[in-house]
Amino acid sequence: MPDADALITAAVAAVRGTDVRDAERKLDLLVVGSGPARAGDDGGRGGTAGPAAVDAALLRRLVAAVHRLWPRGWQPADVARIVARRLGVRPGRLVVDALAADRAARPGPVPQWWDDQLTDLDARVYWDDDAGWLGGWAAREGTDRIAALRDAVEVLALLAGLPPVAVLRPPPGGVGATAVTGPSGPSGSRVLDRVRALLAKAESTTFPAEAEAFTGKAQELIARHSLERALVESTAAHPDQPGGVRISTDAPYAGAKALLVQEVAAANRCESVWSDDLGFATVLGFPADLEAVELLHTSLLVQATAAMLRGRRERRGGGRRTKAYDEAFLHAFARRIGERLRAATDAADRQAAQDTGAGRLLPVLAARSGAVRERMDTLFPGVTRARLTVRDAEGWQSGTSAADRASLAGGTSPSRPLPGRR
Repeated sequence: MPDADALITAAVAAVRGTDVRDAERKLDLLVVGSGPARAGDDGGRGGTAGPAAVDAALLRRLVAAVHRLWPRGWQPADVARIVARRLGVRPGRLVVDALAADRAARPGPVPQWWDDQLTDLDARVYWDDDAGWLGGWAAREGTDRIAALRDAVEVLALLAGLPPVAVLRPPPGGVGATAVTGPSGPSGSRVLDRVRALLAKAESTTFPAEAEAFTGKAQELIARHSLERALVESTAAHPDQPGGVRISTDAPYAGAKALLVQEVAAANRCESVWSDDLGFATVLGFPADLEAVELLHTSLLVQATAAMLRGRRERRGGGRRTKAYDEAFLHAFARRIGERLRAATDAADRQAAQDTGAGRLLPVLAARSGAVRERMDTLFPGVTRARLTVRDAEGWQSGTSAADRASLAGGTSPSRPLPGRR
């Protein structure tokens, strides 16, 4: 009988191929090969293929697969997101177990942001023995062993085919792995606490004008906070450097979500690049600005979705959902809210220039913008632009109105170029 590793290798290769029948046969062999354990079963290293051997070998292979992704730019949150996006929620939970096992295998400390991502994913080792891991996982998921084996093999096949992505932060064990190059959780800033409170009010109100006022005030505070940080960092011995974060842009309406990321990023002196095939936008900027983008984007996406649902109810013909209407609504919302955010930032810039002197502020902002652009050119030398087409005039008008009730726009708007990689 082939050993566990050989059976897994054959199954993964078949799943990655184009012969569906061959893939099914190899998966069946893995199930049959993982029958009752025999004397001498040693976890898959001695030629046996009992259930314990297969469980241990699968987990070992999954840990090795995620470990190979870290120098290629992937982060734990990215891996969990891409698996769930392409294979489903259950395989997404399975790979989280592999992430937990990978972390447990690291005896030394890791960057705080790494552990923060694992905590957000609830990645933890809950099993006592790797040899019983898959059976325990299947029981937790309420599924059978055959389905669990299939999920594990499909996850391995997906991980093996993932392309390299931009290295935004050094992974554990990499050069400069302890460097802080992006936001790593709440900063403790009282300003950002006020921003969070304002955005929470904007999300909870049912009055669009109130939501706009709260969001505008939040952006004003963010802009002032960013300028203060920029001036402080300009004289620091070890100033911040541009970093990056990835923000999900999954379906439905991935293009509209990417446009919202871009608009929020531009209003906060960041650059955004959309990777449509991978389901995320990469935002590059200085740490305080990146944290602002994440805060604002999360809130505005909630607000846009709520406004879109209200718009459906108010539109002619009742609440019938159409894809063209929803997309046009979200595109218009993103574009108009971006204009309002940039207006708030520009106002803060003018006030700061008066208070501190343009001769001091403007060179600092120019240097930071140049550093972010250089970072983008280094990480994304082949960036292209994509046009997002608007096909529903009513959706565009409703989305613009939802973003700014005081300035109703008529007609359609030309599509807006969106940097991205396809």
